[in-house]
Amino acid sequence: MVNFNGTLLETDAHFLNNSNRGLRYGDSLFEAIRVVNGRIYFLEEHYLRLMSSMRILRMEIPMEFTMEFLASEILKTLSANAQNKPYRVRFTVFRNDGGLYLPKTNRVSYCVEVQELEHPFYTISDAPYEVELFKDFYVNKDMLSNLKSNNRLLNVVGSVFAKENDFQNCLLINGDKMIVEALNGNLFLVTGKTIKTPPLNDGCLNGVLRKKIIEISTKSTVYEVREESISPFELQKADEMFITNTISGIIPVYKYRKKIYKNTTSKDLVGKLNAVARLTV
Repeated sequence: MVNFNGTLLETDAHFLNNSNRGLRYGDSLFEAIRVVNGRIYFLEEHYLRLMSSMRILRMEIPMEFTMEFLASEILKTLSANAQNKPYRVRFTVFRNDGGLYLPKTNRVSYCVEVQELEHPFYTISDAPYEVELFKDFYVNKDMLSNLKSNNRLLNVVGSVFAKENDFQNCLLINGDKMIVEALNGNLFLVTGKTIKTPPLNDGCLNGVLRKKIIEISTKSTVYEVREESISPFELQKADEMFITNTISGIIPVYKYRKKIYKNTTSKDLVGKLNAVARLTV
């Protein structure tokens, strides 16, 4: 089932048309949210990011768009499914139909979709995971790149490139040739006990799990966390590399070119992440 503006519809229902601004112009935002046994992980962080992003895009935020409303619409959609399972929930907001580049209205509609996940907890895979740089196009160093918008052409083309060349993922770079993020999440490098991740002003997504990993690592007495630009030359000097997103959690990178990485820090952090996730839902 899909939830469109509060009404549950069959997943194959035709509730969007060719005038949809998300389709025409990518005039849309979304949150990918992990829900386990009816409990919404990091709800407050997702809600605050969505509200901030809507303000940046000058969308009109409906009065009913509270955090409680977001939770209730997610749970309403899950009510048509077995709630005692893990799910990926996509909450999409798009400006209503009308206009060309200039919209006729700033009012919005929303839809909620769910997809069952395999594991109820964040897990670490030991399967080989190889990445490469994607250098055909660059990430812009601006605030729009920080948003979880539907403008993901760079990620789509990069994903095709990765599949064509038998990579599990690619790393995106900005106009300064600095590493920004992976195709599907934020990037972290580990050298010794120092964890580095690109700063937001380099153009990376303002990821919910990025924020959580920074918080967890900062509170730890073991690690030093730095938000600093990462050059491609640093990739082969690091001990570990991992990718984060709210659905998969922590994805250790096994190989970049001739460099083989460990996953010791990833395994340590995923335990801490699961503990925090259970406490904050």
